[in-house]
Amino acid sequence: MTRVFDFVAGDSPLLVSIPHDGRELAPGMAERMTGAGRALPDTDWHVRRLYDFVAELGASVLAANCSRYVVDLNRPADDSALYSGQVSTGLCPTMTFAGEPIYADGYQLRDQDRRKRIDAYWRPYHEKLRSELDRLVAGFGYALLWDAHSIRGELPLLFDGALPDLNIGTNGGLSCSEAMSDAVGAAAASAAYSSVTNGRFRGGYITRHYGDPAAGVHAIQLEIAQRTYMDEQSLAYAEPAAARLAATIAGMLTAFTNTAKMCRES
Repeated sequence: MTRVFDFVAGDSPLLVSIPHDGRELAPGMAERMTGAGRALPDTDWHVRRLYDFVAELGASVLAANCSRYVVDLNRPADDSALYSGQVSTGLCPTMTFAGEPIYADGYQLRDQDRRKRIDAYWRPYHEKLRSELDRLVAGFGYALLWDAHSIRGELPLLFDGALPDLNIGTNGGLSCSEAMSDAVGAAAASAAYSSVTNGRFRGGYITRHYGDPAAGVHAIQLEIAQRTYMDEQSLAYAEPAAARLAATIAGMLTAFTNTAKMCRES
């Protein structure tokens, strides 16, 4: 089986989680899928590449190798709803964000298949995430979790109109300190991109579950509209545009880490 995740340890309190860039499938899964499913259209394309620069910031990086179609690592294991009243593709999706079936006619994903995927892919990722956050808190007194995502800018099934370029999520201010949220939001607003905090994307399971300022863990999700750094049709990485965006994300991360230091020192 493919390695569930890749991990690189840094030397700062910052941990970058990349749960949806993976493209590997579970054994025997591909032959049961439709062409639309095998194309993996809902991958967070090139996010790992976009965040290559974070090594310079001393960040640790945890990146999944499995596709979100195997199991969505940013959803709770019990598959409870994250956004009440809105369309959800689920813990083990059976349709794409565009509403197309992922599996061929006649195939039903069984409960035992879901449990196997949780045990084989979901649980190891979250065990590593938890252990690293605990390590950072023990070593630095606090941990900063940045959950990195991207998505097509227009998906009528999930949201109306075009998504802002940068979508910051702090679970309505519960997953990190107000000062950190304000600093990251200001860094985004000062750049040449549209941005919003706690709009359509307020943070998924990772942000909501691990963000616990009282315990020293501050978590922020960034959902990026893919048009800002790639061609959404060809899926090609747009190097100059991506470099500009990476510089903006670096500024947001620097605002996150610097504000955390100031809060600790005050």
